[in-house]
Amino acid sequence: MTLLQAFVLGIVQGATDFLPISSSGHLVLVPWLLGWRFDPRVAFVFDVLVQLGTLAAVIAFFWRDLVSLVRAALAGLVQRRPLATAEARLAWLIAVATVPAALAGVLFKDAVERAFASPATVSAFLLITAALLYAGERLGRPRRDLRSLTVTDALWIGLAQALALLPGVSRSGATMAGGLGRGLHRREAARFSFLMSVPVFLGAGLAATRDLAATPHALTLAPPLAVGFVTAAIVGYLAIRWLLAYLARRPLTPFAVYCLLVGVAGLLMSGFRG
Repeated sequence: MTLLQAFVLGIVQGATDFLPISSSGHLVLVPWLLGWRFDPRVAFVFDVLVQLGTLAAVIAFFWRDLVSLVRAALAGLVQRRPLATAEARLAWLIAVATVPAALAGVLFKDAVERAFASPATVSAFLLITAALLYAGERLGRPRRDLRSLTVTDALWIGLAQALALLPGVSRSGATMAGGLGRGLHRREAARFSFLMSVPVFLGAGLAATRDLAATPHALTLAPPLAVGFVTAAIVGYLAIRWLLAYLARRPLTPFAVYCLLVGVAGLLMSGFRG
């Protein structure tokens, strides 16, 4: 992998990880369309490790919220009143929402890795993202904020996040659609989606780091990984800022249309290329 390729994929990761159009899907389709061929194991490790760049973007953007949540959760434990405040309660609900994806990642890791090798499969899963976004907008009745979030809501959104392990199913799109389905306002659904990405990205990054250590000639990947990390962090920060402003006034429908068009185009090109 060259530095230019890492830079391009870092832009793709940073933009598409937070915009609800599937970073994993684009990280498969963009190299495929450009004719870039990487060792599948190396490509998978790069894709996951570059998510640490978008993790850095989330932490940079929401650092005040994250500090408040961690402090509240720890204070609640010390006082033996873990749900005493709204911040502590939200912190534990984020933990609850993380469980489904963590379990699915352990149980279906090999199957998920195999799915990354098929552009046709990724394109088909993009159609699922389109359907989730459309359904969230059509069926959701935005009326709630995060203060009213329940354990059932958190598990529901967590299940949506587990579905997003499949390349082509957008994590942010699935979780935001799940939040809309539970009656959250768009910005509130997006905020919860971004906050709950922190433990998921951190866990996936640690697992990928272990895989990287077992990869032959791992040190040769350090320069492209660094380029991808920094690029994804910068672009990801800008994407979060833009999307939150966008969702204050506009729906997710245009992203559903985009995923539909890209998914159909990918399936047609897969059939044409054989």
